[in-house]
Amino acid sequence: MLADRNVDAVLVLNCPTAVTSSIDAADALIGVARQAPRVPLLAGWIGESEEAASARQHLVRAGLPVFGTPGEAVEAFMRLVRYRRGQQQLMQVPPSIPAEFSPEPEAAAKVIAEALTDGRRWLTPFEVRRVLAAYDIPVTQADVAADAEAAGALAERLVGPVALKILSPDILHKGDVGGVVLNLQGAPAVIAAARQMLTRVSKKMPAARVEGFIVEEMIRRPQSQELILGIVDDAQFGPVVLFGHGGVAVEVLRDKALGLPPLNLALAHGLMAETRVFRLLQGYRDRPAANLDAVALALVKLSQLAIDQPQVVELDINPLIADAQGVLALDARIAVAPARVPAERRLAIRPYPRALESQAAARDGRGFLLRPILPEDEPSLHRFFASLSAQSVRLRFFSPLKTLSPQMAARLTQIDYDREMALVLADAGPAGRAQLHAVVRLAADPDNERAEFAIVVQDDLAGQGLGSLLMRRILDYARQRGIAEVFGRVLRENTAMLDLAQRLGFARRMDPDDPDVLLVSLRLAPPA
Repeated sequence: MLADRNVDAVLVLNCPTAVTSSIDAADALIGVARQAPRVPLLAGWIGESEEAASARQHLVRAGLPVFGTPGEAVEAFMRLVRYRRGQQQLMQVPPSIPAEFSPEPEAAAKVIAEALTDGRRWLTPFEVRRVLAAYDIPVTQADVAADAEAAGALAERLVGPVALKILSPDILHKGDVGGVVLNLQGAPAVIAAARQMLTRVSKKMPAARVEGFIVEEMIRRPQSQELILGIVDDAQFGPVVLFGHGGVAVEVLRDKALGLPPLNLALAHGLMAETRVFRLLQGYRDRPAANLDAVALALVKLSQLAIDQPQVVELDINPLIADAQGVLALDARIAVAPARVPAERRLAIRPYPRALESQAAARDGRGFLLRPILPEDEPSLHRFFASLSAQSVRLRFFSPLKTLSPQMAARLTQIDYDREMALVLADAGPAGRAQLHAVVRLAADPDNERAEFAIVVQDDLAGQGLGSLLMRRILDYARQRGIAEVFGRVLRENTAMLDLAQRLGFARRMDPDDPDVLLVSLRLAPPA
C-alpha cells in the first residue's frame, strides 16, 4: 500500500488477541514507517489491556500518531485534510475583478439618503433599480403606470410580451397576493389583468396602498436557472452576503450559503459551490452550463454594495436568472435604516481601504500609484522580488533568499487589513499586471499598541526619496489607527535605513539577541 502512488495515507488497526502480540505489531509498524516516510501513517491500537497501552507508548516514542479508536484516527486524518485544503485555498491567487467594474457608490447613496429623509424603510422598485445599476448589476427594462389603462399603453410600446406587477409600498411579496401576471401580450390583455389584479389585492390586503403597476419586458430565457442573491445585516457579524436557489419556492428549498464581505471572485466561486444549485449551474442533460464567472461577479458587486452602503439592512434579488448569456435581475427589494455603528466597525472582515490610494512621484518626476497591497498582486510581487539585488534582499529579509515561495508570497499579499498594512508603489494598471517598485509593511500586535515595520525599494530607484515618502505615509496610517509605537529591526550595515530612521525621529538601541541588528523605535502622538 505504501508503494502505491494513489495512496495518500494509511491507517493501521490492531485489535488484541490471545495468539498475537500488540507490542510486536507496533514494533513492526515502526520499522515500516522508517522505510516509507512519504505517506502519513496513523495507528489505531485498540484495547485497555496493559499490553495495548505499552504498544501505544512504543508508537508515541517513535513519533507515530496513535489513537485508541478507529473513529479518532479518521477524525485526526480529516483534520490534516481540512488543514491542507485551507492552506491550498490561501495560496490561490484570486482572479482580478474586471477593470470595467467601476461602481458609483455616490449615486446609490443619494437614492438611499432620499428614502431615509422621507422616513421610508423600503425603496421603491425604481429606486432599487437605480441602486443596482450603480453597481452594474443588470436589471430588466420597466416603467410605472398609474392605472390599468396606462399599463396597457406602456405594454404597447414594449416589443413582445410583458410582465405586470402591482406597485405598493405595503406589499413585499407580490406573488402571495396575486400581484404578478406574466406573458401578457397587447394592451387589452394587460388592462384586463390589471383590473383583476386590483380585485385580488383588495380582497387579500384591503389596507395596502396601491400606487399603480409596474410593466416590465418579459424575459424569455428557458435555459436559465433562478437564483437568489442578498444582503442580511447580522447583529453580530454585520452585513452577510447570501447566495442560493431562488424562485417562489426559496423558503421551501432552503438551499443557500452565506459569506462575509469583502468577496473576491475566488471566494464567490467557493460560496456558490456550497449549495446544491451549483451543480445545476454547471449544466445537465441538454441544458448548457451557466456563466459561472458572471454569477460570481454579481456576488462581488453585491459584496461591494454591502461595504459601501451601511444603511442597507436587507437586500434580496429574487430571482436573478443565470444562463450561458450571463445574469439578469428580474425582481429585487431593498430595506434601509440609519447606520447603527460607524462604517469601519460594521464589517467582520476589514475591506480593501481604498481611501489610502494616492498619487506619488519620485524626485526625477516619475509618477506612481501608492495603494494598499491586494491578493491579486502576487504575480507582480514575484517579479518585484526577482528585480531586487541580492544585497537588497538580504537587508530586507536578513537572509539570502533566491525566490519567494508560494506560501510566503500568499502571506505577503493576502493580509488582514485590520491587523496589518502594506503600501506599494505601483505603475498604473490592474493588480497582478502592474509592476511594483517598493513595499512598506506594518504589522500590529493584537492590542494595537505596537507595530513592526519593514520596507524595501527597487534598487534603481534608490536616492529618489521614495523610502522617506513610504515611511511617512505608513507612520501617518499608524497614527490614524491609534498605534502607540512603531519599531523595526535593521542590520547595522543598512546605513541608508538607519539614517532615514534617525531623520524621522526613531531612537535606536542594540538587539540583545543579535549583535548585527539594531532596534529602532518611535513613539507616536495620537492624531490631532
